[in-house]
Amino acid sequence: MITLLLGLFIILYAISNIDLNKYKKMMNLMGNIFGNEKIEKVNQAGAGKGAPTKSAKKETSQMQQLKTKIGAIVNNYHLGDSFKILDNKRGVTLRIQEKVIFPSGKANLNNSFKTVLLKVARVLRNIRNDIRVEGHTDNVPIKSKQYPSNWHLSVARALNTAYFLINQGGLNPDKVSIVGYSEYRPIADNSTPEGRAQNRRVDIVIIK
Repeated sequence: MITLLLGLFIILYAISNIDLNKYKKMMNLMGNIFGNEKIEKVNQAGAGKGAPTKSAKKETSQMQQLKTKIGAIVNNYHLGDSFKILDNKRGVTLRIQEKVIFPSGKANLNNSFKTVLLKVARVLRNIRNDIRVEGHTDNVPIKSKQYPSNWHLSVARALNTAYFLINQGGLNPDKVSIVGYSEYRPIADNSTPEGRAQNRRVDIVIIK
């Protein structure tokens, strides 16, 4: 009983100082009374809260390489602000403006941009992350036989981009999803032509 009480106080002391290394050493001195296996599990759980795990560091490194490679493509084709690479909470977003990827008011891909998308696909197919293609429009209403609303247009643009990346670019369809946001996720003021031009876009999101 005295030995067990001593062990209990040692544990309480170690925890009160929040020193997991000291705790592990103290418990190891007690031999197998409390079980070394449990000590290792506690230490691993604590370590996860401190420094980033190896898998997290590896993913960060992969994301950096991805941005570098796609940045080189953007620079090579002199796309400038028409193709942006952004970091956000979800992961990395490739933001492509309408003027380079689609004709105005349509969802079929520009032939001149397909080469760029193929090169982007070669980079994306080497990663394991999920990819979501998001279509966006401005707030100017559209009504045609093919696209009765901005909802239809935004979904069609996302779908055609994703289908090209899968069918021509070799992306795994299990990793790709699409969504159309219509005019409801603006990044600029729709009251100006410049703002509306920024809102007409497709975002390819590489999810963390």
